[in-house]
Amino acid sequence: MKVRVRIKPNSRRAGVEDMGEFLLVRVKSPPVEGRANRELLEVLSDYFHVPKSRIRIVAGKSSRNKLVEIDE
Repeated sequence: MKVRVRIKPNSRRAGVEDMGEFLLVRVKSPPVEGRANRELLEVLSDYFHVPKSRIRIVAGKSSRNKLVEIDE
């Protein structure tokens, strides 16, 4: 399954909000040295109840808008 994600780094709380066309994922980490992307995978792992190893960023590694693939 492929999911469009918009990431919001440096948030007070981590979480996922369904916006219809995409998921808004808030992470506490700053977008430095891949920290926000690593936390994104952790948050999505909890949200979809799958291991982190089954989630990968397909497009947009350095963008706020990403395409994430989840193997179920």
